[in-house]
Amino acid sequence: MTAIYNKIGDNYDTTRKADPEITATLAHLLNIQKDKHYLDVACGTGNYTIELNKLGGKWYGFDQSQKMLNEATAKSSEIRWSNFDIENLGYADNQFDGAICSLAIHHFKDLNTAFSEIARVLKSNSNLVIFTSTPEQMNHYWLAHYFPDMMQKSCAQMPSLSAIETALAENQFNTLSIKPFFITEHLQDFFLYSGKQRPEIYLLETVRNGISSFKNFCTHTELQQGLTKLDGDIQSGAIYNLINQFHHDGDYLFLMAKKS
Repeated sequence: MTAIYNKIGDNYDTTRKADPEITATLAHLLNIQKDKHYLDVACGTGNYTIELNKLGGKWYGFDQSQKMLNEATAKSSEIRWSNFDIENLGYADNQFDGAICSLAIHHFKDLNTAFSEIARVLKSNSNLVIFTSTPEQMNHYWLAHYFPDMMQKSCAQMPSLSAIETALAENQFNTLSIKPFFITEHLQDFFLYSGKQRPEIYLLETVRNGISSFKNFCTHTELQQGLTKLDGDIQSGAIYNLINQFHHDGDYLFLMAKKS
């Protein structure tokens, strides 16, 4: 996992905030308890770590990006922040009672190595809750109509659901549930498909700057052509006919697994 978020750390929290619905679902699936210890895997600037900490438990968060961790540390001194790589965690065996990983597994070089390390630091019968999107879901994002190369590269980096489940099973985890998540106009965390029903937000540079796909996979030419076309379709209303053509069983998903 490379520290690509060092590139987009500046002003990241302008548009990336902990969404209440996502926070509540993570907390429910994790089954947070007051005196337990929990880990936020690849925590970024700690938005979800901080909100989950308010709901109970003793929280730890790590990330490979020091820039992100600097922002997290400035926001909360209650949480123990650490600068670790997913392949070499500086935690003790069986240290945690549960863990979350939100929108990060696609940055891991190798899922088996990552899940092996997570399993090592989790106690038996602990829950791991993953929030992610899959290539199968992303192939239904209307963004591909405007930014086809960016979306092709974005899909290519995402592990499939079967790959995730296989890697989990090979590292002491049993998948217990998969819950689809649908983007609404009320979403407060502006990640890749957050503009599903609010296409105008992609015209804002501040929003695009917080989305790794735009920063890493969208060339200047594709960006300018896509934005011009998108702006025109918003003005004419054609975008809404396009949006209505894309229907599927979830834009993202929550996967809950338990360490055996």
